[in-house]
Amino acid sequence: MPLENVLSEFKSSLAQCDSLIANAHQTGAGGIALLPPLDRRQITVAAFLNLYIAWETFLESSLVELMTGGVTLSGRAAVKYVSPISPEAARRLIIGVNRYFDYGNHDLIRKIVNMYFQSGYPYEPHLSSIMSDLADLRTMRNASAHITSTTQTALEGLALRVLSRPSPNIDLYRF
Repeated sequence: MPLENVLSEFKSSLAQCDSLIANAHQTGAGGIALLPPLDRRQITVAAFLNLYIAWETFLESSLVELMTGGVTLSGRAAVKYVSPISPEAARRLIIGVNRYFDYGNHDLIRKIVNMYFQSGYPYEPHLSSIMSDLADLRTMRNASAHITSTTQTALEGLALRVLSRPSPNIDLYRF
C-alpha cells in the first residue's frame, strides 16, 4: 500500500478516536452529559488505546512499505539495506527471531530503522526528537491496558512531571 494510504489510514484512525471522545462527552439540554461518567471514562480510555494501536499500525505499515520499495511522501526512495520479496517477508524481518515485534518499544523501532535504512531515513532524526513523548505515551498506554502497581506508579510519576503536583491514584481518564 503506498505511503500516502498508510498516512491517510493513520489520520482517519486518529479522527475516529477524537470523534469517539467528543461523542462520549456530548451534553444535552442544560449542559447535562448524555452519558454517565463511567461510560465517558471507558470510551475515552478505549479511544486512547485505539489511538496508540493506530500509531503502532502506522509504524509497521510504513516500515513494510518502505522496505518493499515504496517511496516517501516526497517521492524519495529510502536507501535500504534489506530487500524483502513481499510485505509478509518484511514483517518477518522486523519480527526477527521473536514471536512478535513490540512497536511500543521505541528503542527497538530506532534500532530497526537504523539497521534497515541508511541513517534511519526517513524515521530519523524525527523519532529521536520525540522519544520522551513516545515514552510518556507508552506509560499512558500501559495504564489504559492494565493497572498494576508498576503501571500506576509510572502514571503517577508522569502526572507529577506534567501537572507539577502529586496525583495519587490518578487514572488515565483524569490525567
